This record gives sequence, C-alpha cells and structure tokens, in this order.
Amino acid sequence: MALPDRTALRPRRLGVNTWVWTSPLTDSSLREIAPRVAGWGFDVLELPVEDLDDWDPALAARVLADHGLGASVSLVMGQGRELVATDAATVRSTQDYLRRVVDAARTVGAPVIGGPAYASVGRTWRLGPAEREAAYEELAHNLGPVVEHAVEAGVVVGLEPLNRYETSLVNTVDQGLEVVRRLPADGIGLMLDIYHMNIEETDLPAAVRRAGRRIAHVQVCGNDRGAPGTDHLDWYAFLAALDESGYDGPLVIESFTAQNATIATAASIWRPLAPTQDAIAVDGLAHLKGLMRTPDLS
Repeated sequence: MALPDRTALRPRRLGVNTWVWTSPLTDSSLREIAPRVAGWGFDVLELPVEDLDDWDPALAARVLADHGLGASVSLVMGQGRELVATDAATVRSTQDYLRRVVDAARTVGAPVIGGPAYASVGRTWRLGPAEREAAYEELAHNLGPVVEHAVEAGVVVGLEPLNRYETSLVNTVDQGLEVVRRLPADGIGLMLDIYHMNIEETDLPAAVRRAGRRIAHVQVCGNDRGAPGTDHLDWYAFLAALDESGYDGPLVIESFTAQNATIATAASIWRPLAPTQDAIAVDGLAHLKGLMRTPDLS
C-alpha cells in the first residue's frame, strides 16, 4: 500500500511557558529558567502575568536578550477579572490590568498577549442565543479600549477559547471569531490552545482553517497536558492546517506543575504528566522539531 504524499511542514520558532515549572513567575525564577530553556534550543519563553508586580518587564527584557530568547506573554483572568455581566468598576479594573499586560509585552518585545480576555477562569453560566449575542456585543465594547491600546503599542490581543469546564462564554473557534470579527484585525485575533480544542472541536484542522488569518498565537501540549507527541493527536494534520492558514508565529508548549497547589487546582493537574517537568519541555521540543524537519509518512 502506497504511503500518503505529505509535504514537509514549515519550520517554526518553538517556545515554552514558565508555568511548566513555576507559578507565579518571579525575577529569580526567570533568571533560572531562561538559560536552561535557551540551552535546550527553544526560541521563545512565554511569561504569564498573574499579578502585575510578580516580575519586572525591564529586567525580563534583559534576561531574555542575554540568552537570545524571544517572548510571548500570557494574560491571566483570575477571580475578579471580568469584562462581561459584571459591574462597571470591575470592568475598569480589568481593562486597566489588560492594558498594563500590553505594556509589559511591549517592554519585553512580545508581539502578542494571549488568554481568555473576557471572564475569570471557572466562571460559567447558561446563555441562550440572544443572551450570548448580547454578551459578545458587551465583550467587544469592553475590549475595545484594550485593543486600541494594543494597536498603539504594536501588540495583538490573542483571545483564547477555553473548554466548557473553564468557561461558558467562548469555547470554540467559531465563537471566538464571533467576538474578534467585531474588533480591528490589527489589534485582536485568536489564541488557539490545542488542549481546549481537543475537547471542543470535532475537527481540529478544520477549526484551524476557519480561524485562518485571525490566528494570533498558538499554544500546544499533549491531549492530557503532557509533552506534545506523547498522545493521540494528529500533529501533522494540525501543523499542516496552520501552514495553510498563513500563521507564521511560534508554537508555545503550555503545561503546569503539580507542585504548586494553586495552579494545580486551577488547571486540574492531579498527577505528574511526565517523568519530570523538564521532560514536558525537552520531549515536546524534540517531537515538534522532528515533525518540521521531515515529512510525516506514517
């Protein structure tokens, strides 16, 4: 039987989120993680902003430059950060947080901030069609000033659909597009996270193609949050769809440590996902590099 004709995948920069090892990120942990990540061969380090003073953006910019690393930035929608179905003061404080995350991204040279920039993770409520439409209008209105600030800073907001257990507002690519299409394309797009897509999308490559030019950032991991490649996902098809979409940004491995009680509970990490946390990064990096080096003829 003839093997399928599969062309080589385009090479991409590869990154990893510091959540693989620690939460919250601090200046000292960044100094420790950055040289290891660079030594393994990563191109990008993703920096979560849980609270605005956890780490110093100016210092982070120097540390990354010293090790030849690019940056991406994760926004974090913890309790009290809401842009929909909440009071005006909460909206203002959330907008201020997001604008300052944009400022941090500009300082470290990150082209994108990504995350569920609409509601706190874990907040769910039932929405009928009319209520959802109204919620998306409200979200677009309240995100507008943040997107305007991002455009001025040369940063793009990556709106991340989350799975049904973490939000009821934006779960799928199509729902995310319903929001971002209401706002300027130069200031907002979608952040795709393969973990959430594996739960919510019936066809991952087709969803990637629908997102198309509105893809701003991509996070990857195994289907269980472990290393990419230690799972059941069709990585070739997923990456080939990204190639078709025109997305030229990095692939960033996002996973979490079970050693931090807060983050382990938030991300439902109840067991180790690999022999070591380093293995999530190193093995995932090797798998992704291998895919992009030669065609997959399996």
